[in-house]
Amino acid sequence: MLEMPLKMEYNTERNIMAIPEYGRHVHKLIDHCKTLEDREERNRMARAIIDVMGNLQPHLRDVADFKHKLWDQLFFMADFALDVDSPYPIPTTETIKGKPKTLAYPKLSSKYKYYGNNIQTMIETAIKWEEGDMREMLTYAIANHMKKCYLLWNKDTVSDDIINNHLIELSNNQLSIDAENHPLTDSQILTRIQDGTMGKVKPKKKK
Repeated sequence: MLEMPLKMEYNTERNIMAIPEYGRHVHKLIDHCKTLEDREERNRMARAIIDVMGNLQPHLRDVADFKHKLWDQLFFMADFALDVDSPYPIPTTETIKGKPKTLAYPKLSSKYKYYGNNIQTMIETAIKWEEGDMREMLTYAIANHMKKCYLLWNKDTVSDDIINNHLIELSNNQLSIDAENHPLTDSQILTRIQDGTMGKVKPKKKK
């Protein structure tokens, strides 16, 4: 008597695996576990599947609550329809697949976008410092950083007075520099630092 050939199973006809890393066989074991009528038998098989999953994902052993993560993945692959006793709170569709909270898009508090977000934090820090040499040094460091950022946006040039006016505005008249007596770093030097040409000797032209 001739035996009927086994029916070929194509990927397009198979169910989509919830976690492909565990492979088709683990998903089939979970599907079979769901069909077991005896609860104790389901519990034994669920624990055996957890052991298999742990061996397939050894890198997870360094993750905190390793076993908890495996049990959550088990219920996820079972589409939350596996009735077994878990040593951890049983997750639900809402807790695993819940819609993430919308994150507020960061907005610049200044119209001078080329200075970036961090400059305002630096300015607020300087304002909190006691007046003295340290605060003045920090203020000049901030002003030089602003000048460098400005030159990234506009490579032509920028006067120290413009940087000082922007600093005064961003700090609500609490910070300023003496650009006339203590000028900021020269624009050409800052541009060469940005281009990585600072300190490099230009090759001599051949006669």
